Amino acid sequence: MSASILVVEDEPAIQELLRINLENAGFSVRAAENAESAYEQIREALPDLILLDWMLPGQSGLAFARSLRGEARTRELPIIMVTARSDESDRVAGLEAWVDDYVTKPFSPRELKARIKSVLRRRAPEAAQEELTVGPLSLDPATHRVTAREEAVSLGPTELRLLKFLMARPERVHSRAQLLDKVWGDHVYIEERTVDVHIRRLRLSLQPIGCAGMIQTVRGSGYRLAGPKSG
Repeated sequence: MSASILVVEDEPAIQELLRINLENAGFSVRAAENAESAYEQIREALPDLILLDWMLPGQSGLAFARSLRGEARTRELPIIMVTARSDESDRVAGLEAWVDDYVTKPFSPRELKARIKSVLRRRAPEAAQEELTVGPLSLDPATHRVTAREEAVSLGPTELRLLKFLMARPERVHSRAQLLDKVWGDHVYIEERTVDVHIRRLRLSLQPIGCAGMIQTVRGSGYRLAGPKSG
């Protein structure tokens, strides 16, 4: 359940330093040394965030970011550009490529982790590794514990991921296809009715503590998690 980060960096020493610091911060890390290798990894599975060096061999990080923004599958993928280029014009070029943040070298690991969490909080809140609370329900992603009114709730791994995604976006309606992509992963090919099966299991687990009704079916659209004001 840890957030996955794809580090695209061609210098082995920097790549390894980033990997160690990010793994110590609780992130799952994959690495690529150029845009082509990064494309291959993204085709297999979408990361939660890309940490992208500007100066890459072959296609530049800037061009790579623009290409990702041009594809429907990767358009919303959070990207942080990491570069030694600190001129205002370079910053503007990076932001015009629609990257979410821009970090200049040298940077402290503490600053980088803070920026990653800030971007995830805005763009992918279920991946931000922060405790989620909706009404009586609380979910701690670090310990995988779910509680309601001080009672522990036992959930299977899929139901836990499903609840985490819904709790990160209370009141928002998600189609079955969206839930499959975001919870199971867009590289997994299963039928949409699988979502219904796990929604039923999630409701059964929440029933003893009176929270099953928070998982609402929106006819013709999908499912949502009702916040405290929704009854």
